[in-house]
Amino acid sequence: MTTVIDGRSIANDIKSGITREICRMKNAIGKLPGLGFILVGKRRDSQTFIRIKIKACNEVGIASFLAELPEDCTEDEILNVVSSYNQNPAVHGRLDGEKIMNAVSLEKDVDGLNPTNMGNLAMGGRGPLFIPCGAKVCVELLLRYGVEIIGKKAVVIGRSKIVGLPTSLLLQRHHATVSIVHAFTKDPELITSEADIVVTDVGVPNMVKGHWLKQGAFVIDMGTTLVKDASVSSGYRVVGDVCFEEAIGVASAITPVPGSVGPVTISMLLSNTLDSAKRAYNFT
Repeated sequence: MTTVIDGRSIANDIKSGITREICRMKNAIGKLPGLGFILVGKRRDSQTFIRIKIKACNEVGIASFLAELPEDCTEDEILNVVSSYNQNPAVHGRLDGEKIMNAVSLEKDVDGLNPTNMGNLAMGGRGPLFIPCGAKVCVELLLRYGVEIIGKKAVVIGRSKIVGLPTSLLLQRHHATVSIVHAFTKDPELITSEADIVVTDVGVPNMVKGHWLKQGAFVIDMGTTLVKDASVSSGYRVVGDVCFEEAIGVASAITPVPGSVGPVTISMLLSNTLDSAKRAYNFT
């Protein structure tokens, strides 16, 4: 029988712990964590994502800062905002685009994608200041469901900087035997069918069929794609990389799309922001 992972419940549990820690920090030293956002242009999806994250910040007690810039703004204008966040002691993390990643203070890189953080994640004996949220979600789910990672075969489908690459590195840190499947991989279904753990984030709807999966595999589907669907009012629905209906009965556990991985990812962002604030204020 396949367990359908309840990401919202896990996210709420994580956020409850974060809320308690922030209350303890406020009572002890009178300080709160802060997270800065940069919104360029008026894209509705970007506005929605930021609104969801700001709402999550408010729920746990993290102060949020939003800088809105026009679509035609210059790179210098964006860098000026980044610089202001870097210098603002009330901001302990920031979210913006890859283009200006190197301009962000390493100590405030709460998405963990700065090359130094990624490099430290890859190197044994070194610890990154922040683990990228997507990778952190994957390991959190495995640990919460009692999956022994050591020595297990793991396949990561996709090698993006946000999910695929850091997830493969973090699984190796936990001593899994990791294979990466990408666009040029031969026989991807054969490689995937040998995995005890499958993580996918490529944005190809229903690519991973039931026969791709080993009986009892733990499946984390981080892919999201909008597909047309006349049966719903919006005309679209969100679909994952894994064919959910075919995975049921084969996988031991699976994250449904949407609504499972997303809430946990946001909670990890909040967790990284709290860690950053603790480090800045030397609070333990």
